[in-house]
Amino acid sequence: MTLKLTPTQMAWRAAQDIADGAYVNLGIGFPELVAKFQPPGREAIFHTENGILGFGQAPAPGDEDWDLINAGKKAVTLKPGTAFFHHADSFAMVRGGHLDVAILGAYEVAETGDLANWSTGPKGVPAVGGAMDLVHGAKTVAVMTDHVTKDGKPKLLERCTLPLTGVGCVTRVYTNLAVIDITAGKFILREKLASIPFDDLQALTGARLHTPGPVADLAVPEL
Repeated sequence: MTLKLTPTQMAWRAAQDIADGAYVNLGIGFPELVAKFQPPGREAIFHTENGILGFGQAPAPGDEDWDLINAGKKAVTLKPGTAFFHHADSFAMVRGGHLDVAILGAYEVAETGDLANWSTGPKGVPAVGGAMDLVHGAKTVAVMTDHVTKDGKPKLLERCTLPLTGVGCVTRVYTNLAVIDITAGKFILREKLASIPFDDLQALTGARLHTPGPVADLAVPEL
């Protein structure tokens, strides 16, 4: 019985919602794995802040070309038609509203759509990167994150407690337990693992989960 999704399975699930031809930025961490998965008949164009448009999945171990990296300093492969440009031009694409989707990691997400993903507070090392630009420049912002922290505390909250990256910017959250939309200041549960009862999922969530319609099983392949 599956207890929770792996990061790779979360990435597979997020990839299923990307439209054909969409321009997509993948944040550092779990979201980087999304580039590995393209549903049949669809192709996304992946963008990275350091100046690549059209990169592919990570190379096999030993095949890395370390002149070809994403913003998280992870090796990438190139696809036909890949373009390179100055990072200032890359940010102009972001700020100009030319990205369809940004998929980011998170420390906390609020039911209002607020996102905290750049600082863990006074004791943390700030690393905002391009996230503040992405949450305002991309047409749609989604999050990939574990449902709870390493010590079991909810990451989906009524209000964020950490410094904010953006306000009211997130519309969908992919966790290792569920898929949740954010609509009108509410967490709307769309899918959950069949192995976790609703009440158990609610106990792991720091705000009320609403179910205005059917909740589908969160089904992913073994990867």
